Amino acid sequence: MITYEQRQQIEELKKKYEDIIEVFHPEDKGERLRELEEESLKPDFWTDQKKAQQVNREIRMIKKIVEDMRKIKSLFEDLEVGIELAEEDPSMEEHVESIIDEISRRLRDFELELILNGKFDDSNAYLTIHPGAGGTESQDWASMLLRMYTRWAERRGYSAELVDYQEGEEAGIKSATLYIKGDFAYGYLKYERGVHRLVRISPFDANKRRHTSFASVNVLPEIEDDIDIEIRPEDLRVDTYRASGAGGQYVNKTESAIRITHIPTGIVVSCQTERSQLQNRETAMKMLKARLYQLEVEKRRKRIEQIQGELREISWGNQIRSYVFQPYTMVKDHRTDVETGNIEAVMDGEIDEFIEAELVYYAKLGLNE
Repeated sequence: MITYEQRQQIEELKKKYEDIIEVFHPEDKGERLRELEEESLKPDFWTDQKKAQQVNREIRMIKKIVEDMRKIKSLFEDLEVGIELAEEDPSMEEHVESIIDEISRRLRDFELELILNGKFDDSNAYLTIHPGAGGTESQDWASMLLRMYTRWAERRGYSAELVDYQEGEEAGIKSATLYIKGDFAYGYLKYERGVHRLVRISPFDANKRRHTSFASVNVLPEIEDDIDIEIRPEDLRVDTYRASGAGGQYVNKTESAIRITHIPTGIVVSCQTERSQLQNRETAMKMLKARLYQLEVEKRRKRIEQIQGELREISWGNQIRSYVFQPYTMVKDHRTDVETGNIEAVMDGEIDEFIEAELVYYAKLGLNE
């Protein structure tokens, strides 16, 4: 038997779906998709590569939207059948509840993707973690964050590949970069950028004292070649070194790892996980291009912030989120005030609650990148 509360929830979900249909006009999207696909079949399509890449990107976006809406519609149809069966078979009630949860999740994700309309929101992402001052304690905290984001990516069905990894001297990491591949990976992760603070009783302190540690997270989009960012060869210093850390037999045998320094800005990027210097260099150059683009975005953001006066600068002294293990358990985002006491779940990658609140927060401020 379907409860009154479930029926109320179903009506709310139907209303939300109808609102999306009214705003989004799936028929128009389908017509636009047909136009773009016809254009992509023209013999001279790749003559203008920049335009061709833009068309292909729009095709991918529309296809995903159309497919998402088709899946939601199909779930509503399954729900109607499930409700009928549950009236006669109580064992179907759990199945109906699971469909309601799935529809709710898909509608929430769809709404968020409507917010994710920034230039690179649909791109893959590079996520880099650096420990703060504090030696082993901070390096261990950085490795905990690395695991958290890796688990988050796995939960979403994304792939997460280490492209750079520097082990800590005793424990943890000195730095690490994850290449996270999946729909809207950068869009979801972009506001995770900032300083993350840990408070706990240190496992490395024989006196069992509480320690506060910091680690910085930076997130970059994977930028395609059609983005015009000038990088002069004379502005680069390229160093090669032997790879270290996890990587099997190949690690440390050749100087295949690449470190590139952009002299005018002091930006340093590195990659060591590919098999050849050339591949590592290509990946490092992509990351450098993204960092330089991010620099321009930050300049624009600061100008907007100066006008609005509402946001604090994200810097080493202004953590965006705190993770407290002792004397109580709490994770709190200092921008949105979202918090939870289930710190084990958060450290196991359940951070969507924070990410969703960030996206809504910045969208309201008009600061979507």
